[in-house]
Amino acid sequence: MPDTTRESDRILREAKTSLAVQRDGGTHRPGLRGASIGRGSAELKTKALLKKVRNVVLALLALYVGVGITGAIIGGIGFWGVMTVVALTAFIFAMFAVVPKVKVPQRAELKQGNPQQMVARTELWLESQRPALPPPAQAIIDRLGVQLDALGLQLQGLDGAHPAMAEVRELVGEYIPETIDNYRKVPVHLRAEEYAGKTADMRLTESLDKLSGEVDRVTRRLAEGALDDLAIKSRYLEYRYGGAEALEDLTGGGGMPDTGVPLPDFSAVPSKQER
Repeated sequence: MPDTTRESDRILREAKTSLAVQRDGGTHRPGLRGASIGRGSAELKTKALLKKVRNVVLALLALYVGVGITGAIIGGIGFWGVMTVVALTAFIFAMFAVVPKVKVPQRAELKQGNPQQMVARTELWLESQRPALPPPAQAIIDRLGVQLDALGLQLQGLDGAHPAMAEVRELVGEYIPETIDNYRKVPVHLRAEEYAGKTADMRLTESLDKLSGEVDRVTRRLAEGALDDLAIKSRYLEYRYGGAEALEDLTGGGGMPDTGVPLPDFSAVPSKQER
C-alpha cells in the first residue's frame, strides 16, 4: 500500500493557505496594479510624472526653437529637415516613455529625511515588494499604507531629537523592510513548506500583522495629546455656548449658580426685642 503521508501533508498545507487567502478577501481582490498604498507614495509618483512632462516639454521646445533658428539662417529646412524633426520628436517621446515613473528607494534611504519623506519612501518601497508577497501579506501591506499616512501626520512638527522619532525610524526603516527581505531570501519553492511548525508565508504574515499593530499603537500614543486638548476644548465650548442645558448644568438646576459657599440661615438668628 503506497505511503500517502506526504500527499496528505501537502493537501493540508494547501488547505491552510487557501483558508488564509479567503479570510483576507480572496485572490479575486488584489490591489490594483500600480495603485498607491498611501498618500505619501502617491505624491512621489505625481511629482515624478510632472517632472517627466516638464522634461518632455523642455526638450521639444529646445528642438523646435533650434529648428526655427536654423531654418531662418539657411532659408528653410526642406523636406528632409521636416522628417528629421518628426523623427526627433518621436525619439524624445520614446526616450521618456521608457524611463521609470519613479525611482524605488534603497533600504538604506528609508530612514533618511524628515518624517514625510521617510513615510513616502517606505510606502514606495513596500509597493515594489508587494507583488512578491503572498495574498494575506499583500492585504497587510495595503493596511500599512494607510497607517503610515496617519503616522506621518502625527510626526509633523515633532522635534528630531524626540524619543518617538528614533522609535519610528527603527520600526519603519528597519523592522518592516528587514522582515520582508528575510522572507524574500527564502527560495520560492520552499516558502510553502513547513519549518518548525510554520511555513515562511505564515511567518511573514504574522510578523507583518504584529508590525502593523505596533505602527497603530505608536500613532495612537502620539495622538493622545491632541485628543486630550480636543476633549478639554470641547467641554469648555459646551459650557460656554451650549445654551439652556449647559446653563442648567452650571447652576445645578436652580436660578443661581452653586458657588460652593453655604449661605447663613437668617431664620435661626433671634430677633431683637423692642425697647
